[in-house]
Amino acid sequence: MADPSTYRPPAGTIPTSPGVYRFRDADERVIYVGKAKNLRQRLSNYFQDLSVLHERTRRMVTTAARVEWTVVGTEVEALTLEYTWIKEYDPRFNVKFRDDKSYPFLAVTMGEKVPRVHITRRPRAKGDRTFGPYPQVGAIRETLDLMLRVFPVRSCSAGVYRRAERSGRPCLLGFIGKCSAPCVGDISEEDHRRLAARFCDFMAGNTAAYTKDIERRMREAAAAMDYETAASLRDDLQALNKVMEKNSVVLSDATDADLLGLVQDELEASVQVFHVRGGRIRGQRGWTAEILDESEPEDLIERALTTLYAEGSAPREVLVPVLPRDVEQVRGMLGPGVDLRVPRRGEKKDLLATVTKNAEEALRLHRMRRTGDLTSRTKALEDLGEALDLAEPPLRIECYDISHSQGTNVVGSQVVFEDGLPRKSEYRRYSVHGAAARDDTASMYDVILRRMKHHLDPPEPAVDEQGAPRRFAYPPSLLLVDGGPPQVAAAQRALDDLGITDVALAGIAKRLEEIWLPGEEYPVILPRTSEALFLVQRLRDEAHRFAITYHRSKRGRAMQASALDGIGGLGAARRRALLDRFVTVSAIREAEPEQLEEVDGIGPALAARISAALRSDQGSAPAEADGAAEPEAIGLSIDMATGEILNPGPGGNEQDPRPDPEGAPGDR
Repeated sequence: MADPSTYRPPAGTIPTSPGVYRFRDADERVIYVGKAKNLRQRLSNYFQDLSVLHERTRRMVTTAARVEWTVVGTEVEALTLEYTWIKEYDPRFNVKFRDDKSYPFLAVTMGEKVPRVHITRRPRAKGDRTFGPYPQVGAIRETLDLMLRVFPVRSCSAGVYRRAERSGRPCLLGFIGKCSAPCVGDISEEDHRRLAARFCDFMAGNTAAYTKDIERRMREAAAAMDYETAASLRDDLQALNKVMEKNSVVLSDATDADLLGLVQDELEASVQVFHVRGGRIRGQRGWTAEILDESEPEDLIERALTTLYAEGSAPREVLVPVLPRDVEQVRGMLGPGVDLRVPRRGEKKDLLATVTKNAEEALRLHRMRRTGDLTSRTKALEDLGEALDLAEPPLRIECYDISHSQGTNVVGSQVVFEDGLPRKSEYRRYSVHGAAARDDTASMYDVILRRMKHHLDPPEPAVDEQGAPRRFAYPPSLLLVDGGPPQVAAAQRALDDLGITDVALAGIAKRLEEIWLPGEEYPVILPRTSEALFLVQRLRDEAHRFAITYHRSKRGRAMQASALDGIGGLGAARRRALLDRFVTVSAIREAEPEQLEEVDGIGPALAARISAALRSDQGSAPAEADGAAEPEAIGLSIDMATGEILNPGPGGNEQDPRPDPEGAPGDR
């Protein structure tokens, strides 16, 4: 526990301007971010006598080791910078609104050459038009199916689209009329983009123009006795009406507004948002947050508004139960023409009461889930710390596993659990080569040695040029390896060689699920129903999954590339470029030399040499070389959802800095 007086800056050195401040701990992790109209006045509140501070504030200042600040020009800039840093650093003592569930959006990729409509739960990409969020994915899938009848926009993945282009045949949706098939030229790219724009226009609420146009064309077709066309237009009109019926009218006027409901207790808060467009509820969204400071409703509403609109535009009206504390700053962030207010009477007040009831229900459900989860996680960490004779529960655990095929394509995995939950953005993958790949113990030694060097010799400074924290400069509470005494001994040897004595080490053996400690003759046996055993098994299984996924992608890529070996002038970079463009060796074999020349680095002579070499070996090529093997047989080298080759990461003996591709986008 640190004494705040040891790092308190002299009052005269703190500016009186608006700004944002950061508290950092001894490992240079940002643990709290705040903003202030007057930095000197605000920071002085943290360095009072500890007995008068709020319990949560006291915990924060005694955990911190120093404080720093950045001066900005206006209070609105301070608000925006505070949000950006909270999102980037994920400080443990800040109130962070987290979605209480993962909501689906309907997205149209207008930034692409040929726009695509699809359902996604990922953050909005640049150039996308998104609609939602929607509370139920089934409803939006039905809506999309109905909309594609009237607006047949492309909905296939990039891999399916490229295969259709190469084959000259549209996919099933093109045959049944739910795609206009730009892949085979049934519609020009310009006309398809206009079709996607009309799709977006309808989803944005401009429905009357399209329904009236279809009604007019239907009457004209009926008058001309073209009953087949009239029936088709009638079905289109029914589909659009069904889409509109899914969003009931909630306000009499054509209101564009977001309504925020808030409910909180001493420990947690819940926010629900109804998105009303054209007088209809177009989407619903919600967050829950653990309150770690002295936040009042005004502060929570300000945080919710910042989270909601810092990266997106606000509608004409934003209705809230209470105005934020710094209301003028928030209005400046929302932009001109946005009416931020508390409804006092009428249907908007009634609808806000409904939103608040949804927030109450969301908080109740969150408490029920969190009570069970938090209790079991806490017990698991306490039991594990007691079983391994640790001074305190291991709040950060790192687990390692090695994967290979008969000594080839050796890889290591590192998964991280904090507070009993996975931190997928901090997973790491290791490629092992040379003497380190001779057996599992040598590979484990190599991986642990490389990881712990970041603890002993972290990059300087502790943050990069952009101010982002450098990860893995601090040690885990417990280092867990998949294996028995040999693997534990190898990991301990790596720690000894580096002189590390402050990291606990254990291994979990697969046979009887026993826990092995360094130098111990007998293992630790956890009860079969122990929460600690369940946690350790989950760590081991996650590390194994992550390792085998990386190994399969690396092996599959190597097997595809092996069919191109021996072609003069075709190095590793050009082989990767060819596979990125054509996906499989069989596609490269079928391509004409002129198509091969479109790949960077491939000239006419080399293209002719590649084509001749592959076609001359066509009769004797193994299944793995021509891509005829099943996906499992080549290690899932192709992502069947997108048709893309999975990237095994950089070669060599370097650590792959990318997070788990199956993880959440992010902790930050």
